[in-house]
Amino acid sequence: MEQAVTETIQQIYRAESRRVFATLVRLLGDFDLAEEALHDAFRAALEQWPGEGVPDNPRAWLVSTGRFKAIDAIRRRSRFDPLEEEHADSLAAEEKPDAEPIEDDRLRLVFTCCHPALSHDAQVALTLREVCGLTTEEIARAFLTPAPTLAQRIVRAKNKIRDARIPYEVPGPKELPERLDAVLRVIYLVFNEGYSASSGASLTRADVSGEAIRLARLLIELLPEPEVLGVLALMLLHESRHAARASASGDLVLLEDQDRRLWNRELIAEGVSLVERALGSRRFGPYSLQAAIAAVHAEAPTFAATDWSQIIGLYDVLSRYDPSPVIELNRAVAVAMRDGPAAGLAVVEALLNGRELADYHLAHAARADLCRRLGRKAEARASYKRALALARQEPEQRFLQKRLTELPE
Repeated sequence: MEQAVTETIQQIYRAESRRVFATLVRLLGDFDLAEEALHDAFRAALEQWPGEGVPDNPRAWLVSTGRFKAIDAIRRRSRFDPLEEEHADSLAAEEKPDAEPIEDDRLRLVFTCCHPALSHDAQVALTLREVCGLTTEEIARAFLTPAPTLAQRIVRAKNKIRDARIPYEVPGPKELPERLDAVLRVIYLVFNEGYSASSGASLTRADVSGEAIRLARLLIELLPEPEVLGVLALMLLHESRHAARASASGDLVLLEDQDRRLWNRELIAEGVSLVERALGSRRFGPYSLQAAIAAVHAEAPTFAATDWSQIIGLYDVLSRYDPSPVIELNRAVAVAMRDGPAAGLAVVEALLNGRELADYHLAHAARADLCRRLGRKAEARASYKRALALARQEPEQRFLQKRLTELPE
């Protein structure tokens, strides 16, 4: 019996702990106090539930118990600080917490962690730690950052929230579009770090990209806006190619060489459906358009059968929503596929001459490939060497080195 209750508590912890934590943050107004209260509540459950039975509403019991445990802890400390006694009295005087608006609390937590007053690095670290529940060590490993550095970043972010009195709330209608963009940017940044790691020995980190997808699914439950649908669609369509992107030895496999039989058709179907919903709303934005481009690739039976004209048209629309040299680079690659390598190379070289992509290894890799296809071997070698010098990911470095060795002097 006791073992069964313990297993139930473990299941509840996995399923509900971040929801309980989000509500405790709202009630207590402090991340660290809420974290301590969360663990105290589950510790109490392990002690009491085997004898008393599992409550009808475990989540509400945990929220209430955690709140009172926190108040008791503050009262114990108040012997040394009268202000702590006032704090405990104010928390105790508040109405008994209602466990129903838990989903709203999670949404509040997401927006707090992604507040524009915090740096992008802090937003990502805090979101993974407080919303997703990853440990500091797990986040540090994922982003190849020393754990003490990552821990300091999280502490500074929490202090900034406290000292700047950043409100723990969902923004109002006027602020929501700008604030939602920050949240989506964090989610997609997390996904990209997992889908195509910025550095290191692995091409991908499935645990990190999986957390981003889970976070986007949560956000859709709480706020089903078109661009939220779009960012989830974009991630699912990219993730559908996961099994085909690397060889058995971990080497990079280009899109044109991937075995499409390995692509996950369920993820593609879900992604395409989300794209259609987002575009059908007529309130779509850059993420939905990028997802539409990914959908064209995903639905093509072969690389040769890809509808490059449709992709170029989508890039034209995307560049009006979100103009950037990286988008122009991707469009240039599509132009090269439709109109030939010379047409694409002209655009790539213009972008490189603009200097914005001078240190972007993929721009030099694109130029190298187009020069190679045109038989301009010396220029191709020079660009491959430049791309290799800038690349930080080992599979990409091996791929570029292989291309170099295939080009005779």
